[in-house]
Amino acid sequence: MKRWSKRVFRRIWRPALLLIGLLGGYWLLPIRGQVMIIPGSATPAMLWPHMRLEPPAPRPGEMATLWVTDIAPWAHVLLTVDGRPLPLRDSRANAGGTWTWRWTFTISEGSTLIFYHSCHTGCIERGRMTLGRTPPVQPRRGLPTKLGVVFASPKRDWHGRSGWDVELTYARLADHEYWGVDGLAARVQRANAQGLRVLVRVDYAQGQSLPPAGDYLALSEYLQYLQRLARDDRLRDVYGYIIGSGYNALDSNTLAPERPVTPAWYARVFNGYGEAPTHTDNAVQIIRAENPQARVLVGPVRPWNTDQDGERRYEIDVPWLNYMNTLVALLDESARAKAAIGIPLAAPDGFAVNAPGRPGMAEQEGYSGADEPRIELHRAEWGKAQAGFRIYRDWLAIINAYPTTHGLPIYITAANTFAPDEGTVPAQNYVRGWLTTALEVIEREPQVQALCWFIDEDLSGDPRWNWFSLTLHPGRLIDAAEEFDALLRR
Repeated sequence: MKRWSKRVFRRIWRPALLLIGLLGGYWLLPIRGQVMIIPGSATPAMLWPHMRLEPPAPRPGEMATLWVTDIAPWAHVLLTVDGRPLPLRDSRANAGGTWTWRWTFTISEGSTLIFYHSCHTGCIERGRMTLGRTPPVQPRRGLPTKLGVVFASPKRDWHGRSGWDVELTYARLADHEYWGVDGLAARVQRANAQGLRVLVRVDYAQGQSLPPAGDYLALSEYLQYLQRLARDDRLRDVYGYIIGSGYNALDSNTLAPERPVTPAWYARVFNGYGEAPTHTDNAVQIIRAENPQARVLVGPVRPWNTDQDGERRYEIDVPWLNYMNTLVALLDESARAKAAIGIPLAAPDGFAVNAPGRPGMAEQEGYSGADEPRIELHRAEWGKAQAGFRIYRDWLAIINAYPTTHGLPIYITAANTFAPDEGTVPAQNYVRGWLTTALEVIEREPQVQALCWFIDEDLSGDPRWNWFSLTLHPGRLIDAAEEFDALLRR
């Protein structure tokens, strides 16, 4: 019996085990090909779309054609290669109730092709194909840092640190090559691949931060754009959305200067202040309905600007702090009104703020310009209001004075040595050591999550910001650029 069992094992089981081993080894071999991933759990989603590449195993640098066939006549389809949109060559309806779309492109090793539909209201991923030996590995975030930039340069070396990137888009330029959805999605995906956390500031139009006060058509257009962004699968990893910026200043209300964005109108746009609490046509509720993971942040009030005041006087009676105090009070009032009828999460997730420095003013007070972020600077006409980098303390004090905003994080999304009421650019007035001191101060502030230099590199081609750029680093910005890199290496 024992002898018979050994004979059976040798003739049957040993070859079977060998075959299993060969099959297992097959999957470990570096075989060229594609991997296709189709989202969804229902049976039709697992069968469609069909993605066919010709030639089936193209080499890098070779031209290829991709046919995508699906059972629905999707409108506004899009194909991206590593986040880059490709132009559609043609499409057709097939016999049997299917539709086919065609693209041609040059092959790159390890590229990922993603097919989207309904991009006019926010691209929905339908299927993907990976070219190469293995699917790409998702990048791991490095050691976190509070340091970040506006418009992160694709060439920047973050030295393994997970920093911050602030991007900008405009509702009225939704289809613009750079400022629109596709350009934004490419920058966000690139930043995520570098391990960065991305904040997206959403303005209504260039020169008009938010819809003009009382313009409900413009408001609807703006909210539809927010919904489109929040729904877009390419933007699902956005850390947070910033609603407008500098809206208390007249140069951010150029489309309708006679109807500037008041604190009441901002609160109306953000969380529905002044409307019935049951209404959901506001930024925070629209974004949460599409992407509950994305944070919704109040945009920064322009510091030291006197164009608008606020009805609810702050204990330090200056226009920009009165405006901020009124705004936060109204946001709090609206959030509590909604909570009272059982609608949660209508308060902000945090605040974006600006904190420019004045190294020259510190030197006039007898300090080193590099020490300015540690110094309480005041002007006689402004009383106890902070006149330099430490204005972030004034913003914090107002935020912490109201129940639904108390303790919320703030993100310094624009910091450098340009005080807007003075006009001297950082390329002229930067003092070596200022950024190092500012980061040391912020690292001791648990409520402050980010310190972002404005700017790293503006790829839109606008030359106005060259004197602020760390990547171009003209004039005295060479010191700031070297400091930024050294701080990432710590």
